[in-house]
Amino acid sequence: MIRSLKDRLRSRFNVSVSETAFQDVWTRAEVSVALVTTDGHGAEALLDRMDHFVAENARAVIVGRRRDFH
Repeated sequence: MIRSLKDRLRSRFNVSVSETAFQDVWTRAEVSVALVTTDGHGAEALLDRMDHFVAENARAVIVGRRRDFH
């Protein structure tokens, strides 16, 4: 399921995606997304669309999120 989710996020949103924690736990995963842009508002909008996509199209529940901008 995680591989499929990562592949769909990469394909649909053109972002880098990685499973970054809980690889040894089959009931939980942490997935991180990275993107580069010069438009902070556009990045926020894209991240919001990805959250919505995961909530609507994956057999997953988002239990938390953290956004860092540099």
